[in-house]
Amino acid sequence: MPIEQPFERVNLVAANLAQRRGSRILFEHVSFTVHPGEALLLLGPNGSGKTTLLRTLAGYLRPTFGEVHLEGVKAEHTVGDHCHFIGHLNAVKSQFTVRENLRFWSEYLGNGNPETVRNAMETLNLSEIEDIPAGYLSAGQKRRLGLARLTLAPRPIWLLDEPTAALDKVSATTVEKLIADHTDAGGLAIIATHLPLAIPRIRELRLGVLEAVE
Repeated sequence: MPIEQPFERVNLVAANLAQRRGSRILFEHVSFTVHPGEALLLLGPNGSGKTTLLRTLAGYLRPTFGEVHLEGVKAEHTVGDHCHFIGHLNAVKSQFTVRENLRFWSEYLGNGNPETVRNAMETLNLSEIEDIPAGYLSAGQKRRLGLARLTLAPRPIWLLDEPTAALDKVSATTVEKLIADHTDAGGLAIIATHLPLAIPRIRELRLGVLEAVE
């Protein structure tokens, strides 16, 4: 049975991007297109600009040079209109339980369907701790709770910064399958990572630290 495609098929295009921090050029001449069904790994040492590139793609940072746009949607639509962004921070409220955090994000991102919340907890193995306040969770549990947002509302573009950080091998495998299922359904993913990921149809883009501008 083919996987249901709950979102539009889009191409994400980065054209000649450059970004700097102060006097240091983090990256330049970065161009690529990611198509439906593909995953792109951003590789490179700390400080090479992987997180900055993700934030630039999402529209949180204006590029120093170049542009980001989508193909397959209305011209006025931005990446932010069609993406989930998961950064280093897990975006959980410590005083809310696991279930309450997911209910909040379900209502904010989608339609607040309780079944969607239940499925998210089952997918990320959170059901047994659903009544525990997030402030009491381990780093790995908080990471799984943050990643569960991906399942609450369909978005064709996933921008993920170190998604398997703090996860054990079993949980990391769950996240790999989550990304693979997303690309199988016609979505695309761009992932900054230091770790290998077992995901089909994957390409790599390696960023390197450039010299400061005099």
